[in-house]
Amino acid sequence: MTQATPPQPVEPAYVSVIKRKLLPKTRKPPCSGPAEVRLPLEVLSQVVDVENRRIAPKATGSEWPNLQPYGRTGGRITRPDHRGKTMTSILTNNGAMVALQTLKSINNDLGTVQEQISTGKKVGTATDNAATWAISKTMEADVGAFKQISEGLSVGESTVAVARDASETTTDLLKQMKEKIVQSQSTSNADDRTKIQADISALKEQVSSVVGAAQFNGVNLLKNNSLTAGSGTMNILSSLDRTADGSVDPSYIDVKKADLGTQQQKMGTTAATTGNYITGTAGAINGTTSTTLSTFTIADGTVAAGIGYRISFTVPAGNATAGSGAGAEPPVAGQYNYVARDGDTAKDVVAALAAQINGSGAVSLTAAVGTSDADGNTGLVLDFAADGDGLTVGIAAFTAAGATVGGGLAEMSKIDVTTDAGSEKALAAIDDLIKTSVDAAAQFGTSQNRIETQNNFVGKLTDNLKAGIGSMVDADMEEASARLKALQTQQQLGIQSLSIANQAPGAVMSLFR
Repeated sequence: MTQATPPQPVEPAYVSVIKRKLLPKTRKPPCSGPAEVRLPLEVLSQVVDVENRRIAPKATGSEWPNLQPYGRTGGRITRPDHRGKTMTSILTNNGAMVALQTLKSINNDLGTVQEQISTGKKVGTATDNAATWAISKTMEADVGAFKQISEGLSVGESTVAVARDASETTTDLLKQMKEKIVQSQSTSNADDRTKIQADISALKEQVSSVVGAAQFNGVNLLKNNSLTAGSGTMNILSSLDRTADGSVDPSYIDVKKADLGTQQQKMGTTAATTGNYITGTAGAINGTTSTTLSTFTIADGTVAAGIGYRISFTVPAGNATAGSGAGAEPPVAGQYNYVARDGDTAKDVVAALAAQINGSGAVSLTAAVGTSDADGNTGLVLDFAADGDGLTVGIAAFTAAGATVGGGLAEMSKIDVTTDAGSEKALAAIDDLIKTSVDAAAQFGTSQNRIETQNNFVGKLTDNLKAGIGSMVDADMEEASARLKALQTQQQLGIQSLSIANQAPGAVMSLFR
C-alpha cells in the first residue's frame, strides 16, 4: 500500500506567500512579478492556514503588523526589530549585576550608619570629611591644652591663696606686736617691759614660722631673696591665643613675690662703675638763702637682683645733720644703702632710698621720688634747706657678688622695748612693718581674684569648644536610627531582588525540556 507523502513544513522563520489577491484591486503591482511579503511565523499563523498551505480568506494587509511600504502599490513585511531589548543569557545576567551593585551601595551606607551609631561620630576619620576632621583635631588639641592650663591656674591660685593667708596672718601678728609696744610705753617698770619684750619675741618667732611655712608645692611667694634673674616673679600660663594664621601666642599672669623675711641686708663686696648705675652730680651743697635741689637718676635697665646702691652724706660744718644711716648692720651715720631684689624697678630703688633718708632723723634734708622718664629711669630728688650748707653728697654702686637681699620685715628683729628710746623707735618702725605686710596681702588678693576669674573663663571656653567640636563631628542619633531602619529594609529588598535575578537564567532550562 503506497503511503501518502506528508505535507512539507512551512519555513520556520519566514513564509513566502503570493499576495496578489490581498493587494487593492484598483492598483497594479509595480512589476510583472508577484508582490512578496515576509511575516514572522507567529503572525503568519494568524492569517495562513499552515496545514493546508493557504491564506485565510479574510486577512487584509492592515491586520499584518510591521508592514512597511514597498514601492507605490506593494510592501514588504519584515520581522520585528528586537535591537536594544534584553535577551536571556546564561553568561551575562544584567539584572543580577544591577541588583548586586545596588546591594553593595546599601551595605556601604549601612556600614557607615552603624559606625556612626557605635562611635557616636559622623566624622571619625579624615576620609569622612577631611576639612572638618582637620579643624576638629586642631580644636581638640586646644581643648586638651586648656585643660592643662586650667589645672595650672588652679595650682597657681592655691599658691597665691597660701601667700595671701600667710600675709594676713602676719598682719594680725604685727598688730598684736604693736599693742605690746604701746603697752610698753605705758609703764616704766623694767620687769614689766622685760615680760612685754618676751611676748614680742614670741610674736617675732611666730611671724618667721608663718612666713617660712607659706609655701605650696615648694613655691614660697613671701621670700624673694634670691639673686637669680626671674626668681622674683611667678609666671602662670593663663591662655593660648590662636591668631588668624594658625600660630599660637601664650599669655601669662605674672605674680610678683613679696618678701616678708627678717634677714638683714648686706651690700656686695665689689664696687661697680658708678656711672653705669647712678648718674648725677655729687659733691658739696651750697645753699645759702634758698632751697637747693639735686637729682640722682637710677637707670631702669641696670636694676638687677643683688646690685647695691648707696647715697652718703657728710657734714664737715654747718647746722645740717646726715642722719643715722640705714641699710647696713650696724648702720653708718649718713650712709644709706639698698640692695635690689629680683623684679625691682628704678622706681622701687629710689623709693627705698628716699624712705631710709626721710626716716633717719636727718636735719635740713629730705628726699622724694622723681618722675620717671620714657625709659623708666627714675630720679631721687634731694631737697636741701638753706641751712644745709656744708653737706657733701656721695654716690656709689656695688655688684651682686657677696650681696644679701634684705627682708621686708628686717627691722622687726631690731624691736626692743626694754628702754624708753627702744620703745619709741619700735613704735615708729612697727607701722612700716604693718604697711609692708598689708601691701603684700592686698597684692596677693588682687592676683588671686584675677587667677580665679581667668580659671572660670577657661572652663567656660573649654565647654564652648567642646560644644563646637560636637556640632561638627558628632552624629545625630535620631537621624541615624531612622536611617538605619530604612537601610535595613532596603538591604532585605536588595537581597530579594538579587535572588530573583539569580534565578532568571535557570528559566532557560524549561526551553530544553
